[in-house]
Amino acid sequence: MRTIHKLPEPAFLTYFRLQPNASYASFPHKPALRFTLVKEQRGLCCYCLSRIRDHENSATIEHWHSQHGFPSETLTYSNLLAVCKGGQFSREQHCDRVKGDRELSLNPADPLHNVESLVRYEGSGRVSSQNQEVDKELNELLNLNAESLIAKRKAVLHALQQSLPTHPSKKWLHRQLEYWNGGTPGELPEFCQVVVYWLTKRISRS
Repeated sequence: MRTIHKLPEPAFLTYFRLQPNASYASFPHKPALRFTLVKEQRGLCCYCLSRIRDHENSATIEHWHSQHGFPSETLTYSNLLAVCKGGQFSREQHCDRVKGDRELSLNPADPLHNVESLVRYEGSGRVSSQNQEVDKELNELLNLNAESLIAKRKAVLHALQQSLPTHPSKKWLHRQLEYWNGGTPGELPEFCQVVVYWLTKRISRS
């Protein structure tokens, strides 16, 4: 996970929410909302950071506070995120497909939660946290250590490591960090945070 910087909510959502008996079930602009959220997240799933697109076959709208548990927040923009489809086979399902209506303690769209400080990306491709509650949620509520995700994160990091010069300068490392951390407009690289984490540690040692 990485912090999502929420933008002002779209006017069509504000307008609809002011209508009598407005509900998420009757909200007619879900495709436009999904497009807005995917663009805001720069093309990455809010939890696993895999690539998502703004069409229904790639992404869906996630309620961080569940619709069942918090019906008053179903149209609250700060509660809405874009999430991947979460895999097909039971052991490989992840993100919202596993989470369902259960509640997470971390909201990647809340800067006060500072998810980058709590989630670690290991060289093995696994994610973990020194916070026991967060670590349990990463594994049990989101299944972010599904084998397919581990393999993809490991491959991304390995590709970066293979591209390293023999003796990379700090300037080179900082330039890579800026790229992987979203220093240029447009989509973020898939699984970018595993590289950001590794580069940050590498720079701190150099």
